[in-house]
Amino acid sequence: MDRRRLTDFDYDPTHWALGALRVAVRSWRRTQNRSAALYVGGVCFYALLAVFPALAILIGVYSLMLTPHQAAAQAEAFSRLMPPGPRAIFVAELERIAHAPIRVVSAQSAVAVIVAFYASHRGVKALLAGLQLIHDEVRPRGIVGFNLMALLVAVAGFALIGLISAAFLAVRVAVSAFYLPLTPQSWIFSEWTWASLGLVLGLTFTYRFAMGSDHVPWRASIAGGVIASALVMLSSWAGAYYVQEIAHFGATYGSISGVVILLVWLSWNVNAVFYGAAAATEMEIMTRRADQQARGPRDTASRLASRQGS
Repeated sequence: MDRRRLTDFDYDPTHWALGALRVAVRSWRRTQNRSAALYVGGVCFYALLAVFPALAILIGVYSLMLTPHQAAAQAEAFSRLMPPGPRAIFVAELERIAHAPIRVVSAQSAVAVIVAFYASHRGVKALLAGLQLIHDEVRPRGIVGFNLMALLVAVAGFALIGLISAAFLAVRVAVSAFYLPLTPQSWIFSEWTWASLGLVLGLTFTYRFAMGSDHVPWRASIAGGVIASALVMLSSWAGAYYVQEIAHFGATYGSISGVVILLVWLSWNVNAVFYGAAAATEMEIMTRRADQQARGPRDTASRLASRQGS
C-alpha cells in the first residue's frame, strides 16, 4: 500500500461529517432545478404505462417454468414494497392473469412486449435526460447515441429484474429442497433484501456508464447507488405509513385513489434516484478537486527537483 496515501489520509471524523453534510446540502440544491420536475413527471407517466404490461411479461415468462398461480405468488411478494392502494390494484391484476388460460396469458405477453418496450424506452429516455441535467453534462450524447444508451439501459433493467427474481425464486426452492435451517422470517427470504440488492446494482451501473459522456468514478457511483436505494426503500415504507395513518386518499379521489397513490409513490422514488445522482455528482467533483490539490504540490516538487538536477 502507498505510504503517501496513508499519510495524506484525513482521519478526523468531524471533517468526514462536515463533508457528508456539504454533499447532502449541495445534492439537495442540485435536485431543485426547475426543469427536474418535468423529467420526474415524464418518468412517472411512462413507468405507470409500462408497469402492467411488464407484469404480463413477467407472468408469461414465469409460466414457462411454473404454473401461473405460482408465478403470481412470486410477483405478489415484490408487490409488498408498494403502498396499500397500488398494491390492491397490482394483486387484482395478478389474480386476473393467474386465472386466465395459458394461451391468453401468452397472447397478452406478446402484446405487452410492444407496449412495455415503447413505454420503458420513453421512460428511460426521460430518466437519462434528467440524470444529464442533474450531472450538468456539458457534452451530451447525440440523438443516435442517446437513443442507443436508453435502449441498452431499458434492456439491462429488464434483464436485472429477471435475474433478481430468478435468484429470489432459486433461494426459496433450494431452501425447501435441501431442508436448510432457515426460518421464513430470515432476511434472505425478504423481498426488501433482494429489491435493495437489485436497486444498488442497477443504479450504480446507471450512474457509472449512462449519466454522462465520461464515466463517473466507481466510488461516487456506488455511493450514489447506495444512497438512492436507501431513499427508495425509505420512501416505500414512508408511503405506506403516510397512506394508512395520515392521508386518506379515498375520501378525496374515490375509486381512482389507488392510481393517485401509485403516482405519488413513483414520484418519490424518481426523486430519490435523482438525489442519488446528485450525490454521485457532488462526490465526483470533490474527488477531482482533492486529486488536483494533492497533485499540485507533487508536481511542484518534481519540477524543483528536475531544475536542481539540471
